[in-house]
Amino acid sequence: MDKSMLADMESLPEADRQRMSAMMEQLQIRDSLRMYNSLVERCFTDCVDTFKHKSLQKQEETCVRRCAEKFLKHSMRVGMRFAELNQGAATQD
Repeated sequence: MDKSMLADMESLPEADRQRMSAMMEQLQIRDSLRMYNSLVERCFTDCVDTFKHKSLQKQEETCVRRCAEKFLKHSMRVGMRFAELNQGAATQD
């Protein structure tokens, strides 16, 4: 959130600030759950081949681990890049 948005939030009445904070928290939770669900769906689809056993086979487990690591590294990199761009946009204002 940039400085102007924070200043706008501080000018709101306390009840409105609390509602906005709760709404932002819900959006963050929703986005986290979407990312998690996307990770699970993608890695499961890419890595799990059969349902002959109760647990994952060694190759499936390795695939899931690598898939999750790649997904999380990619997500972190995108987040960092977004923050860099957001920071650059804030300094231009």
